[in-house]
Amino acid sequence: MKFKNISAEKAYDIIKKPITTEKSTNLQQFNQYSFEVAKDSNSTEIKKAIELIFKVKVNKVNTSILRGKGKTFKGQYGFRKDIKKAIVTLDEGNTIDSSLEIK
Repeated sequence: MKFKNISAEKAYDIIKKPITTEKSTNLQQFNQYSFEVAKDSNSTEIKKAIELIFKVKVNKVNTSILRGKGKTFKGQYGFRKDIKKAIVTLDEGNTIDSSLEIK
């Protein structure tokens, strides 16, 4: 199955923001980077978006959907939003500068 290229605008809609936790920072030594992504995106779209934005070669993309927690606010019970997380593994020699921000 052949996938078409995505536009830069679509790429920035897919990749929402990088995840900078202690655990994700430790993954960077294995050339893995974590991002919050759009819930309706798939691994192929995420791969193309990362390659387009950061000009690197992506080896593998793992995704997971984190369900929103149940919370009480002012006596009302509700849920936080679900988010989709992608852990991107880059090829040898490729790195993403941590000082870069997604617009």
